[in-house]
Amino acid sequence: MINRKTILQLALLCICCGGGAASADSSGGVIEIHAHRFVFNPPEISVKKGETVKLKLVSDDVPHSLLIKDLGVNQVIVKGKPAVVTFTPDKTGDVHGQCGRFCGAGHGKMTFVVHVTGN
Repeated sequence: MINRKTILQLALLCICCGGGAASADSSGGVIEIHAHRFVFNPPEISVKKGETVKLKLVSDDVPHSLLIKDLGVNQVIVKGKPAVVTFTPDKTGDVHGQCGRFCGAGHGKMTFVVHVTGN
């Protein structure tokens, strides 16, 4: 039987690590993106047109890369060596990215989305 403490811990874990979109804040914060077979977590982020975005990319297992051609992002991510990449979107809409380094059988499904909203 699961006790109340365990339920609360699981709920907190779901809130903290949920699969929803992360948002860049206007204070120049960093959005941390984890890559592991075969997903990015979070799998999508929301940012504002014209605001510089800084991503901290972390591999939790094997080498990956984040490739977002329309934003000029192509960064290799190696386990134990976080990488930082910045970009400034100049138009609104959804921009699609993917893992640009073969990482196993599910590599083709490892996608990422940047939702760019107006100012």
